[in-house]
Amino acid sequence: MFTGIVSDVGEVVRVEAETNLHHLRIACSYQAETIAAGMSIACGGPCLTVVACGASGNRSWFEVDVAAETLACTTARHWKIGTKLNLERALKIGDELGGHLVTGHVDAAAKIAAITDFDGMRRIEIEAPQNVAQFIAEKGSVALDGTSLTVNSIEADIFSVLLVPHTLKVTTWGERHAGDEVNLEADLMARYAARLALSHSQKP
Repeated sequence: MFTGIVSDVGEVVRVEAETNLHHLRIACSYQAETIAAGMSIACGGPCLTVVACGASGNRSWFEVDVAAETLACTTARHWKIGTKLNLERALKIGDELGGHLVTGHVDAAAKIAAITDFDGMRRIEIEAPQNVAQFIAEKGSVALDGTSLTVNSIEADIFSVLLVPHTLKVTTWGERHAGDEVNLEADLMARYAARLALSHSQKP
């Protein structure tokens, strides 16, 4: 489980791609002794399991395997050497919940429809896939590329979020452009609420 508060920006430095599996090495600023095989790290949204780790020069690195399902429904299939990724380590009991509860189970890749910069901030409009749009509510939360953001407005299948200067500085969002795909995870509570409402409506 995660919070959507990005703690580092990593960089893909090695890719070994097979048809149904990509093996990646990601360089990061985490201290090498704090990373271990088996731990979970959210990489650009998806929760991935560390299979190896170490250090090279003044940077640490960890390796992950990205399986077919994740490749099919996220932007991971496009990751290459040099790709920057928002990173977050798994939430621990007692940690501050600064964003919202994020599972790291991405619902879909969504497209950036438009970007507007003003006063050091950035308004981003996202085109949500129909199967996910029903779980997005104005003033609710979404995770985009692993970042917890508040939905500002919704019009049809387009919703907008606002990124403040600090978020633009410490994440990959300052490098995004209209037309880019981002990983979208709907709010867990909204999904459960929709499921509960559906089950009640189907009762005789």
